[in-house]
Amino acid sequence: QVQLVESGGGLVQAGGSLRLSCAASGSIFSFNAMTWYRQAPGKQRELVASITSGGKTNYADSVKGRFTISRDNAKNTVYLQMNSLKPEDTAVYYCNARKVVQFLEYDYWGQGTQVTVSS
Repeated sequence: QVQLVESGGGLVQAGGSLRLSCAASGSIFSFNAMTWYRQAPGKQRELVASITSGGKTNYADSVKGRFTISRDNAKNTVYLQMNSLKPEDTAVYYCNARKVVQFLEYDYWGQGTQVTVSS
């Protein structure tokens, strides 16, 4: 059973920075992609940033230039560096790991970490 544990959330003022971590119980090499999602109160969960096993990254337009996703394969950990934070970045941030096996997608989720940006 895959376990993902997020950490690094908290309260920060607008313009500040946070770094989220997502530690996996197994090798992240086995996953096709690792993705950060977020969900604000009353809103749908949205993709924030993703990184493939090959290192290709993708970002939501709202965070481009401010957030950076990276991975440390030796530590089985994916990071989300968040700079120039805005109040609208306030949400619960979730880590997702996806594995594709014979065209079937398997998704694993962490428990989420709260990020609150004050104005």
